[in-house]
Amino acid sequence: MHLSTAQKQELFGKHGFGKTKADTGSPESQIALFTSRINHITEHLKANKKDFSSQQGLVKLVGQRKRLLSYLQRTNITRYRAILADLDLRK
Repeated sequence: MHLSTAQKQELFGKHGFGKTKADTGSPESQIALFTSRINHITEHLKANKKDFSSQQGLVKLVGQRKRLLSYLQRTNITRYRAILADLDLRK
């Protein structure tokens, strides 16, 4: 799945820490990008149950997102809680 540049900029503008479209490096932006990719791969795997390479990629993305969430929780708890509420993530 490839997001278009406009879709990525909208995603970064909505969930980024600086709330700008060029904010691609903040943990919130990366978590939002990983979440959209995880949701897309999850939908793909519902239809294609034997696609093990996509399943492996999904596990890697979930691990990366978990590491970013742990980092954000250690460094700034208010931003962590805000991104969890914003993306409807459970933790």
